[in-house]
Amino acid sequence: MTERLVFSLAQLNPLLGDIAGNAEKARAAHKVATEQGADCLVLSELFISGYPPEDLVLKPAFQEACREHVEKLAEITEGDAPAILIGSPWVDGERLYNAVCLLDNGEVQAVRYKADLPNYGVFDEKRVFFAGPMPGPINLRGVAVGVPICEDIWDTEVCECLAETGAEMLVVPNGSPFNLDKWEVRQQVALQRVIETELPLVYLNQVGGQDELVFDGASFALNGDRSLAMQMVGFEEDQKVLVAERIDGKWKLSGPIEPVMDRDASAWSACMLGLRDYVNKNRFPGVVLGLSGGIDSAICAALAVDALGAERVHCVMLPYRYTSEASLKDAADCAKALGVRYDIVDIVKPVEGFASALSGLFEGTNEGVTEENLQSRARGTILMAISNKFGHMVVTTGNKSEMSVGYATLYGDMNGGFNPIKDLYKMAVYHLAEWRNANKPDGAMGPVGEVIPANIISKAPTAELRENQTDQDSLPEYPVLDDILECLVEKEMSIDEIAERGHDAALVRRIEHLLYIAEYKRRQSAPGVKLSEKNFGRDRRYPITNGFRDRG
Repeated sequence: MTERLVFSLAQLNPLLGDIAGNAEKARAAHKVATEQGADCLVLSELFISGYPPEDLVLKPAFQEACREHVEKLAEITEGDAPAILIGSPWVDGERLYNAVCLLDNGEVQAVRYKADLPNYGVFDEKRVFFAGPMPGPINLRGVAVGVPICEDIWDTEVCECLAETGAEMLVVPNGSPFNLDKWEVRQQVALQRVIETELPLVYLNQVGGQDELVFDGASFALNGDRSLAMQMVGFEEDQKVLVAERIDGKWKLSGPIEPVMDRDASAWSACMLGLRDYVNKNRFPGVVLGLSGGIDSAICAALAVDALGAERVHCVMLPYRYTSEASLKDAADCAKALGVRYDIVDIVKPVEGFASALSGLFEGTNEGVTEENLQSRARGTILMAISNKFGHMVVTTGNKSEMSVGYATLYGDMNGGFNPIKDLYKMAVYHLAEWRNANKPDGAMGPVGEVIPANIISKAPTAELRENQTDQDSLPEYPVLDDILECLVEKEMSIDEIAERGHDAALVRRIEHLLYIAEYKRRQSAPGVKLSEKNFGRDRRYPITNGFRDRG
């Protein structure tokens, strides 16, 4: 009877679609596992393909390449080498499954299929995979190990089946995306399965950014007595040893326990990692963004420097006649604090050129939003020209409050390839800016200390598109707006319910109207890091043409 198993848990950052590259990462991790004296290397859900592969996984050539590389990897498990548990798409007959494969003794010894396919929020697995049958445990060097895959532990049936069919422990490969409350939720789900099955549970999660999604790692293990046996770091690749020993007939797990990040550090790290991986995985040499002297562009500049380093960040001030001296100074001070390249490109001539070209057509009309938008679109065009010339991706800087109510200009300030603060409401932006000035998170490449000048945080927000303009000319105060929006977007509350919180019902109706009519803008916006349970894009999919209004 096996009395001891040593696992090497590798929470790594695969590149979706880079099957050969992911296989090489697995080989490197296997070498480390060998040096660690491990019996088995554990990798995350669909590691060989990257997760989530979406419709790419439907390509037969993609499926075949995944299988070929998994079978080739099996060769390195010959003799006394560690076994490998690795996730992969797997074709069985005419059906495609989300699978985990046990590679040992030079071959694919066992394959298990994900039974509970998520089909909500960001997940569309029923679109591309077949659900597998209820799984039995695998034989890992004399130990019956249950290998439920990610969603399989979010309900009772799969783990109950594994326990009833002889599993002695549960090892769970995951591709679990981050949101601000996810760590506690995962712990509670895992704890519930431990309570029900009385089996120890190992939770191994992917790390890294994939388009809007960020995977935070933070892998952990629980003993059958519900105690925490292991906790790995968040938002970083890591590979650690977990020892399982049979004591008095029960398995006892032990490994290192790292501290868990608090909410603010997690939010910043998620935005930073999401931007870093989007830029690096898509092979951009760096980023460029408009630095206006306002809070949103300043926090995006700080995130970009933390993600990529100052030498890969180019900030451009694009002043017009309404740009204040204070904004010019604040932008310059921010760029200096961050150590980035900073240029000033005056937009007076381009804007006046547009106005002159349209003067005949617009004769007899009053100036208004159209003329304001010309400024924004001139800025967007110039930033895109810089991007085209030098290859740097444009970072767009609109927060969730603005994107909710359409306080943004299509083909202007919405221009860009990625938005790290797309899922942060305005007040959260202010809060995180203050937090970053007092903290430098692990993995950040920016400087210590104040990176966002205090004046940027303290002054009234304004787009500076007309004389003496502030955001509150057309919007309620941001604490009020953000609370209403959170009720409408995250909680799907009715107008009457929101009014009961103390908000004016007419104001709530107006905000709801703005939310609905801005859907067409959000459909054309850049992707951005998902932080909440209802980000715009994958989570919240509203129709553009929409006649419904809650009259309250």
